Amino acid sequence: MGLFSNKISRDELKAGDHIYSWRSYIYSHHGIYVGDRKVIHFTRRGGLEIGTGTYLDKIIEISVPRHGGDNPCPNCRDQSTLDGVISSCLDCFLAGGNLYLFQYDVSKAILVAKQRGGTCTTAPSDPPEEVVHRAKCLLSGKNGFGEYHLLDNNCEDFAIYCKTGLLVFSVTKSGSSSQVNAVCAAGGVASLALRYLGVVRTAGKAASLVVSPSSVVSAAASAISTTLGFVTTGFAAMAVVGYGKYCIGRVAYDVGVRKDIRKVPVEELSTLMAVLEGSLDNLDNTNIDKNK
Repeated sequence: MGLFSNKISRDELKAGDHIYSWRSYIYSHHGIYVGDRKVIHFTRRGGLEIGTGTYLDKIIEISVPRHGGDNPCPNCRDQSTLDGVISSCLDCFLAGGNLYLFQYDVSKAILVAKQRGGTCTTAPSDPPEEVVHRAKCLLSGKNGFGEYHLLDNNCEDFAIYCKTGLLVFSVTKSGSSSQVNAVCAAGGVASLALRYLGVVRTAGKAASLVVSPSSVVSAAASAISTTLGFVTTGFAAMAVVGYGKYCIGRVAYDVGVRKDIRKVPVEELSTLMAVLEGSLDNLDNTNIDKNK
């Protein structure tokens, strides 16, 4: 495992590790390894973790490596009808893909150096026994981690919560997933594409993916162009500044840097998430009433 790849062997696995496997170049599935070749992870029914409800699901489904074909795993059986927090053997979790280890407590320089989101965070991890405890508590609880949603409550959010106990408290920003936040950092084109594909949330929690990055990021990028001593008029100059905005945005959205997070005990999580989702529903209904 190094700067350009987090790939590890199965022999290197330890209980409490946050692991992932790429389902395609743009999407990876995350979970917590709890020992005895078992992984606890958060998913959608039918294996469609990305779950846009559009043709994009078909593209992702085609790219997913299959484990066992038409013969279900003798240990896990058929899990295609399960959703929420589930437990699978390591083979079923990987689905034929490679094994990667998510990194914690990395420097901001390393975070920016990683080409893709969904591989590391500046946030420190809690001890392995706490990580495994959170994962097992959420596995045993009904709807303990709420409803799966691609943008702000996905498999990476689940794994990061298990590792850190941190939860994002915001109705205008995405969750802790660095895959999603990398898209937020990219801004404009990617956001517009997701809107076109229908990746929206009815309660409006995922607004950040259909708007440009914050003015703070834009101002910082402008400062970069000034420091470099050139005016952003040429294509190359604009590309440099655009990449600078993307890098700064990735740091700004990282769960280890954000200010809208809070440490939440796993015993209180289910109740808290129900309150938050109820509050969003009430807010949405209030807005509807005002518009009548």
